[in-house]
Amino acid sequence: MNKTDAVGFKKAGVLIKTSLVDFPGHVSCTVFLHGCNLRCPYCYNTELVTKKIESIEGISTVQDIIDHLEKRKNVLTGFVLSGGEALISPFLEILIKEGRCRGYSIKLDTNGTNPEKLETLLSDPELKPDFIAMDIKTSPKKTGLLLPQLAGSPVIQTLSERIKKTSSILASLPPEMREFRTVLVPPLVSEDDITEMAKLLPKDASWQFAQFRNEDCIDPLYTTISPYTQSEAEALVKKAASLIPGAVLR
Repeated sequence: MNKTDAVGFKKAGVLIKTSLVDFPGHVSCTVFLHGCNLRCPYCYNTELVTKKIESIEGISTVQDIIDHLEKRKNVLTGFVLSGGEALISPFLEILIKEGRCRGYSIKLDTNGTNPEKLETLLSDPELKPDFIAMDIKTSPKKTGLLLPQLAGSPVIQTLSERIKKTSSILASLPPEMREFRTVLVPPLVSEDDITEMAKLLPKDASWQFAQFRNEDCIDPLYTTISPYTQSEAEALVKKAASLIPGAVLR
């Protein structure tokens, strides 16, 4: 029995069978892998982050995902591994290999907290993603809001340093292999925060901004927070673009 056979029956994540928006330049499928090491208060993938996988409806097994990759390999060109946090999933490497051997381009979404694992993938031609999207959620001084139960702990400083390291790793990659993403959550992203966040990015970064959705947030208080107005969001992205020219509002 090979490794894939051994884990094929295990539940891995939520499979989106076709996507036109998750991987630039590709018609793709996306799997949102279970589990995350952060507790971002505005996260709307609440079940994937907080619940045991056995209790979540609509979860696909590793074999379900592989079967879909096989079935659609002549139609789809991209395979996106997201989360949760994809880099902590025990099934990540198996799924990358299964996608790659079927000719898929591989995109990885990450929160940037596991630079060692990312370096491992990048050093292996069989596992190296073709495209990486990293979330820049807030400025370093507000990192504690991403793991509120540990706010004030030395762990938060370590977390901030790990995020900086991952950003540096991505900066060493060609621009066409990477992008950075930020959700405009009012408590986390102000004009001052954007100034500090920009310092983490290479000048040639593609910095993609999206509006905050106050729906199904992990922290119920965030459902009461109003998103920025369109003009406010545009002003923040204009500020970002003055620092990183590739900043855009999606």
